[in-house]
Amino acid sequence: MVRLKEEGELVRLAHGIYLYPKTDSQLGVLKPTVEKIAEAIAKRDKAKIIPSGALALNKLGLSTQVPMNAVYLTDGSQRSIQIGNRKIKFKRTVPKNLKAKGEISSLVIQALKEIGKGNVTEQQKEKITELLKKEKSEHLKYDIKLAPVWIREIMERSIEK
Repeated sequence: MVRLKEEGELVRLAHGIYLYPKTDSQLGVLKPTVEKIAEAIAKRDKAKIIPSGALALNKLGLSTQVPMNAVYLTDGSQRSIQIGNRKIKFKRTVPKNLKAKGEISSLVIQALKEIGKGNVTEQQKEKITELLKKEKSEHLKYDIKLAPVWIREIMERSIEK
């Protein structure tokens, strides 16, 4: 590893995390997104991850803020990894939070937990309803059962419409 790094074939992102750099003539070394790095770490560790908090809100388009700390719920080890000026946090969670089958519905559950009960606006509910219409119906029906009651009521609107 040291030799490959010294020869410029590998770039060290963080302790134990290396990548084969892609270079652009104008931009220099192109690094992968924080999301791609988190997915690669999860794959290496054979762990499940799901974006939570502000990251879930951003991925759904419910917030325009890009969080400096990308927080993922995981069944793997809990840790933080510094990548440049951003940080990836893996937080351990109960298996139930990782059981959702649908990608959109699992993000919706995490995003609504971040917003909080009673703080969800009608505009956000409409946006969530539109997003959930893109989810496979069998995945959505399964995931609704995993959500807390107040989130379940919001998610069921997409089935009714």
